[in-house]
Amino acid sequence: MSAGASILIVDDDIVLARAFSLALQGAGYSPRPAHSAEEALRQLASAPPDAIILDFRMPLINGVGFLYRLRNQPQYEHTPVMVVTGESYLTDEVREELRTLKAEVRLKPIGLDDLLEWTRMLVESGPVTAPPAARPQPGA
Repeated sequence: MSAGASILIVDDDIVLARAFSLALQGAGYSPRPAHSAEEALRQLASAPPDAIILDFRMPLINGVGFLYRLRNQPQYEHTPVMVVTGESYLTDEVREELRTLKAEVRLKPIGLDDLLEWTRMLVESGPVTAPPAARPQPGA
């Protein structure tokens, strides 16, 4: 399922979103960057992604706000989502909320190999029907 999979990249850091897009495109994915949660929600209306890579901290609507809006749409209730954040101090409550919203959490900075491995795992996991179990970090 990973070859050609459509990956929506939601990150307000334009340079990082572009770097992720180029890396994923080079690995055979079809990345679609969105530089805000609002833009990502508009993109969802035109084409559903196979998976989403989501920044946690964004202006106006943050990653959690985006996830609530995403999961409230039945067609996206089970779309695999990976939250990528530099927020290493996420509280246990926020981590639990993200698990409840069926999202995995990975910490920045991440290398190209990790991005590709995590994306492969995300896409191959298919639709999420329950909060994800803890998955081992690549290289662990």
